Amino acid sequence: MKAQEFIGIIPPIQSSFTKAGDIYPKGIREIVSFTLPHVQGYYPIGTYGCGPLMSIEERKTVLEIIVEEVNGRVPVVAHVGTADTKTTIELAVHAKSIGCAGVGAIAPYYVPHLPEASLFNHFARLIDAVNEDDFPVFLYNNGHYSQNLVSPTLLGRLADYGLRGCKDSSFDLVNFFMYQDAVAKYPDFNVIIGTEAILVAAFEAGATGCVCGMANVYPELLADLYENQIRGERERAMGLQRLVLRLRQITKAGPTVPILHAILRHRGVDAGYPREPYMPIDDELEAKIVQQLKQMKLL
Repeated sequence: MKAQEFIGIIPPIQSSFTKAGDIYPKGIREIVSFTLPHVQGYYPIGTYGCGPLMSIEERKTVLEIIVEEVNGRVPVVAHVGTADTKTTIELAVHAKSIGCAGVGAIAPYYVPHLPEASLFNHFARLIDAVNEDDFPVFLYNNGHYSQNLVSPTLLGRLADYGLRGCKDSSFDLVNFFMYQDAVAKYPDFNVIIGTEAILVAAFEAGATGCVCGMANVYPELLADLYENQIRGERERAMGLQRLVLRLRQITKAGPTVPILHAILRHRGVDAGYPREPYMPIDDELEAKIVQQLKQMKLL
């Protein structure tokens, strides 16, 4: 897969666990089966996928289950970011070996405010390990979680080195424009957006892909938004964008990952449990969320 082919609605697909905290393959497969008819790709084992809450071997196992269930029907770009370079490379090599279409990585976390030289070295080592024309490396920009901001200048330097994609979760359209400018000399570089909250605005600005957590629970709604946006049905797209923003308010009423697990259960998907320290939401919050979704005719 070329980097620019990673487009459309791309869930950062949730992982599934038993109540005791073990990997729950049935739940993972059900989430894939539920979302697959509506999406154009997957970005697993990141924030929504509880990647940092798993051991390295568990991350490999969950990714293998997802890749097997997807069975080549859409591209899977595996999130391989960790706190250190060596382990990030290990996960990337594994992802490539099992048939993923590419990899993405957040800047190292738990080592905040690294100098730009350290960040460049980290991503350059990852690029050296796995990058090919048909196996692109994406950078995942999320300063909130990594505490390491990737400047447009650094993104441009990494593009010169071989980086071919970026998932921007800054929620900042100015930053999105600056990223585009930084890599403009590479027409094969793909800057995708990392949230459904600004999908319409980002697509108007030139994005072609959106990694959106909401697509775990309402993939058909995000598919409708995407189709209307690319067809130029602006009024319909804006109406759906506003609906998505109202839905986000509901899913942000507590920790998002457990809330999405609860919604999936009410939509008939056996998604298992989130992994601790996440806990299932309490009965009062769940009842409130169900009531709100029913009022919106989403349950």
